[in-house]
Amino acid sequence: MRNMLIAFAVLAFFSGSAQDSIRVTDLRSAAKLMDLSYTPKELDTMYAGVMENFENYRLMHKEHLDNSVPMSLWQNPVLPGMHFNTKQETINWNIPASINLPKNKNDLAFYSILELASLIKNKKISSVALTQFYIDRLKKFSDTLQCVISFTEAIAMDQAKQADAEIAKGKYRGPLHGIPYGLKDLFAVKGTKTTWGAEPYKNQIIDVDAYVYTRLKDAGAVLVAKFTLGALAMGDYWFGGRTKNPWNLMRGSSGSSAGSASATVAGLVPFAIGTETWGSITSPSGTCGATGLRPTFGSISRSGAMTLSWSLDKVGPICRSAEDAAVVFNAIHGTNGKDQSAVNMPFNYQPTTGLKGKKIAYARNYFKEIKDTAATEWKVLDVYRKLGVELIPVDFPDSGVYNFNIMDVVISAECAAAFDEFTRNGIDDQMTRQTKNDWPNSFRISRLMPAVEYVNANRHRYLLMQKVNEMMQQYDAVICPNFGGNQSAITNLTGHPVIVFPTGFNKFQTPSSITLVGKLYDEATIISIAKAYQSATNWNKLHPKMFQ
Repeated sequence: MRNMLIAFAVLAFFSGSAQDSIRVTDLRSAAKLMDLSYTPKELDTMYAGVMENFENYRLMHKEHLDNSVPMSLWQNPVLPGMHFNTKQETINWNIPASINLPKNKNDLAFYSILELASLIKNKKISSVALTQFYIDRLKKFSDTLQCVISFTEAIAMDQAKQADAEIAKGKYRGPLHGIPYGLKDLFAVKGTKTTWGAEPYKNQIIDVDAYVYTRLKDAGAVLVAKFTLGALAMGDYWFGGRTKNPWNLMRGSSGSSAGSASATVAGLVPFAIGTETWGSITSPSGTCGATGLRPTFGSISRSGAMTLSWSLDKVGPICRSAEDAAVVFNAIHGTNGKDQSAVNMPFNYQPTTGLKGKKIAYARNYFKEIKDTAATEWKVLDVYRKLGVELIPVDFPDSGVYNFNIMDVVISAECAAAFDEFTRNGIDDQMTRQTKNDWPNSFRISRLMPAVEYVNANRHRYLLMQKVNEMMQQYDAVICPNFGGNQSAITNLTGHPVIVFPTGFNKFQTPSSITLVGKLYDEATIISIAKAYQSATNWNKLHPKMFQ
């Protein structure tokens, strides 16, 4: 059978069906791209097999693969010998009872989730009224920020009316019941467009409900809008423009969860949902001054979301405080079984947990790169010391461990595969941005990456996971500058959770921020440590004047 296929391939080649008339000399040139060299005899011997593969690729390309079709290989951040607590404990949210509506109605925009929950639960405002309040703000400011792709007003009003009816009957679902929010527009919701922020898909309708949407719906939350993302989840440029930073409209919000971060910080929603493959929650959160939680890889099912990278994509909340992030994460973590990388792990956050007994380190090697000792990153360490924490200097596994760009190999191969037909069928030409740093060019480049290099990069990734876990097992959290070093790439590859939160302002009068890295599946601890900082400072309580 194999000999017949080889004969067919060679015959097809000589009959002119082989694309661009592949010759033996082309193999020599291709080998150079892969850091290989072959003798003339080896090339001659290889030729028939290469042509057989070529014809097989062409047969494969005739079969449509939707973006929603996964690989049969599933990433798992857990190493052999690791054990985790699997018991879910009850969380007492302590919804305050004495919260009242503000004299200045606009101040309501910046109430915390638990403060809004108090108003809803105690019937001081209806979900319908609160939802209309946020929809009005979205309509007033969304063009300024370029943060909304579509309003979901009909869905919102139906969900708000249902919330009010249930609460009137004494059925209170919890702190998200009746609370408005927004979704990054790569999550499918029946009856809405799901554009992925990209021109070729701006009229796309996916007739499923994403897992995260169903979980929030079950919690009684109210979907008011679908937010902008950089086209196909890169940056802050989408098919309609560029999402703005609410602190400085001359600057972008960063991305790719651009609209989710921008709208939340501007008080257009109490919270939003983002995703991250590499920096797409942490970067816009840090840039705009949101509190962004990028959970452990696999903590939240990604079913119904656009795939960019099967082994890297993660879902997480973008909020204005660590405790808000805890409330939202508690509602959405887990799996429906449709995402084989996702697991059901407990989230044992307790609102009253403080810093006592916490073992916290800081990444000495990253902080050394910040020469200005008055920088906000150094001030963060001072705050924790004043709170009684004895900070431990450690070298984050980087130099000597992350010796080549593992992330670039992994993300490039998987993203190009996820958008294979996008490239081969010329859909990429419809994208509004075509620079060398945009997806169309990246996908084209990635088609020349050998499968062997992708596999070996993941083997190096496994070694990296071992090194990072050796360190993280010793600490409850490691403090890292939000930008600088390879921490973002490393922790995305290893799957460790991080929380990013504002710590001041930089020379552009946009927020500065810091990152806490935690142990696998221990989001509760890093949220508590971030909450302690936010209780001692007011940076997350400041809001852009334009939107007050």
